[in-house]
Amino acid sequence: MSETLLEARDLVKHFPVRRSKDMVHAVDGVSLEVHRGETLGIVGESGCGKSTLGRLLVRLHDPTSGTVRFRGDDITKLSRRELRPYRREMQMIFQDPYASLNPRKRVGQIVSDPFQIHRAGSREETRRRVQELLEVVGLSPHHVNRYPHEFSGGQRQRIGVARALALSPQLIVADEPVSALDVSIQAQVINLLDDLQDDFQLTYVFIAHDLGVVHHVSDRIAVMYLGVVVEIGPSDPLFLHPIHPYTEALLSAIPPIEADDEARRERIVLRGEVPSPIDPPSGCRFHPRCRYATEICSVEEPVLADHGGGRFAACHHPLDAKGA
Repeated sequence: MSETLLEARDLVKHFPVRRSKDMVHAVDGVSLEVHRGETLGIVGESGCGKSTLGRLLVRLHDPTSGTVRFRGDDITKLSRRELRPYRREMQMIFQDPYASLNPRKRVGQIVSDPFQIHRAGSREETRRRVQELLEVVGLSPHHVNRYPHEFSGGQRQRIGVARALALSPQLIVADEPVSALDVSIQAQVINLLDDLQDDFQLTYVFIAHDLGVVHHVSDRIAVMYLGVVVEIGPSDPLFLHPIHPYTEALLSAIPPIEADDEARRERIVLRGEVPSPIDPPSGCRFHPRCRYATEICSVEEPVLADHGGGRFAACHHPLDAKGA
């Protein structure tokens, strides 16, 4: 197994509710590892906490409790000044390619900001590097004087990718980088990210709600539900033979492309609504919507158990994964 680049242990993030003593349990005890050179996909319904987890991993949010280690160093409680060297190594690509860019700045300024903030290189070196980065992501270096509104959504996301690459990071957290784009543009951006990973030896945490996209790009997949990881494992085995009932339900929602796909997967319609993260259910958080749930599921919280082959699932009634 390759070196562990990033590690989270029992990571928790609770947000206070305005004018109330209640707390939103956005992330509630997540533990995972990201190995150097791999793509770890994080998937789940909207509101499951995957974007919050991504921001915790790069310390854009301060965790309520738990630890984050980067290259073995504990960065959980570092100050902004102490985090500065690590910021060069960890970057983020945001979901909205327009809101993440300053509309008052030209593209050249946006991409050069990391160099100026970290005082990396002279003015001439920065100018040359910005032009190179724009070419790398498929944009013309002559676009440096344009503003974000003059570009399409796909082009704006390429600008965000160029900015993330500026300081040659080791880790990039991509938070739903293609969900706001047309399907044809999604494929272009995904292929770009794949090429960049090979060219720059990058490690990705790829966050999305589309399991089909995540399966295509990821080496391993972590499935989140209501603030916790319910299953994690290699991409192909998890996709073909899920262990957790929630993963099974997610996979059944993918439209069949071929006839045998339709025959293999039964469409599972989950009952009820997603419980509130302010007051999550006791025991297994998925039990109110699970068709396999028994009494123990509502009483005892399942642990993330090892099912062999690098696969882990938190379920009292795991599905048969012999084919994994």
